[in-house]
Amino acid sequence: MKLSFDDYVMAFSQDEHLSSLTGIGRGIEREGLRVLPEGRLSLAPHHKSLGAALTHPNITTDYSETLLEFITPVSFDPETTIAQLQDIQKYTLSKIDGELLWPMSMPCFVDNDDAIPLANYGSSNVGQMKTAYRQGLKNRYGSMMQVISGIHFNFSFSQNFWQSMQKISENKAPINDFISEKYFSLLRNYKRYCWLIPYLYGSSPTICGSFLKNKTTTLPFKKSASGYMYLEYATSLRMSDLGYTNSEQASLKICYNDLSGYLDGVQNAINLPSEKFAAFGVKVNGKYQQLNSNILQIENELYAPIRPKQVAKSGEKPSEALRNRGVEYIEVRALDVNPFSDTGISIEQVYFLDVFITYCALADSPLFTYQQQESCDANMDEVVVRGRDPLLLLNDNGCDKSVKAWGSEIFQQMEKVAILLDSAYGSDKYSQAVANEQQKLLDPNLTPSAQLLDCVVNQNQSLTGIALQKAQDYRQQLLAADYQVFNEQYFIDAATKSHQGQKDIENADKVDFDTFLADYFGK
Repeated sequence: MKLSFDDYVMAFSQDEHLSSLTGIGRGIEREGLRVLPEGRLSLAPHHKSLGAALTHPNITTDYSETLLEFITPVSFDPETTIAQLQDIQKYTLSKIDGELLWPMSMPCFVDNDDAIPLANYGSSNVGQMKTAYRQGLKNRYGSMMQVISGIHFNFSFSQNFWQSMQKISENKAPINDFISEKYFSLLRNYKRYCWLIPYLYGSSPTICGSFLKNKTTTLPFKKSASGYMYLEYATSLRMSDLGYTNSEQASLKICYNDLSGYLDGVQNAINLPSEKFAAFGVKVNGKYQQLNSNILQIENELYAPIRPKQVAKSGEKPSEALRNRGVEYIEVRALDVNPFSDTGISIEQVYFLDVFITYCALADSPLFTYQQQESCDANMDEVVVRGRDPLLLLNDNGCDKSVKAWGSEIFQQMEKVAILLDSAYGSDKYSQAVANEQQKLLDPNLTPSAQLLDCVVNQNQSLTGIALQKAQDYRQQLLAADYQVFNEQYFIDAATKSHQGQKDIENADKVDFDTFLADYFGK
């Protein structure tokens, strides 16, 4: 039975289904560069007291030894999620010898991107594979692109929610198939409307000139009096062609209409050779330059603003986990690090994202043609470089609309979702979050990108100075605060256990790395 958005809102407002809206699961992955107090990248290895990056559940590294990643366990309360992130960062800051966490997405001043150290995960085959993958990223895209930081927001609805939705829809499919189908419906709507995310939260409209070194770009950059490069109406240069993109992936037609089509597209990309990447070689003079010369070395290399996810079992690839058990949660990847929050994401953002994602789940979501999907991608590309331009028009399924006009239509619907969630949770925080974000739609000067540009361009402040002041402030605040969810002993024990875990993995290896890789890709 085909139901409209308003049908779902009405059905979920009934007592029988309202409580199923609670139980939203959330986890946050926050990336952050370790920098020295003067603003340069730290080149020190991962601090031993933080544990082993390969096996620690909460503190790891991403591309580089100096790019930390903090991971919260799944929580069902927004305040708890943020408190967990604060605790993880408090412990980290207490163990990194006065280094700071860079509070922005685009990197600090970097003299030489060749000096950026690749993350080291030890001598195990799994650890060597992670480092070889990063060597491939370095060769393919350069190290500077890889030290851009972001926030990944993991989100899942409760089983009760999906059971209610299936009952409301009068759908008789196996529950896991229904859940995957509906998550893909959500993914399509996210792609339709996710231009709103960089508009509201983009915080990288200006960059250090060192980032552009040896790069060619057609973007019409201006230079501030303090020496920083900027685009007048940009929101998130992190999400632009300068940032986390892969031109080789532009040719991939990965479909978001259903799980099997999506997985087939990803599999095709993993097996599709690239002439450009083949030029680097794979194993050169006994050292791996990349895992293979295909468009994607592994699935993680697919750059997308959102991903369907399933927790993988030991030895299971992400796509195998999805194919075997369906979609369990989604990973929202279009968020800049919020420089105005000590954790890089504020509690208000979490409430808003709950509403936005729930709206995407309830709104009508027709299947995509590839042209429609390209149009959605083009909207995103426009907003990240000129989202606050009053002349910008976006393409809403063939109809040109301004950010303000189209955004107002979406907010009108989201207000209904916020009321639903407030009713389910017994609060007014969701409606308040939506009302606050709507102000940015009415006045672009309230967006974080506009606020940063005002400081750098109009007030002639140093972007580095702003970042370092905030980094120092957040360090002091977090170190002075009490632990809220975890405690120091938890992190000491986790570090000890992670070092032992890495040793156990290294001792368990029975084949050499070449054989291990051949087995991995031969599955």
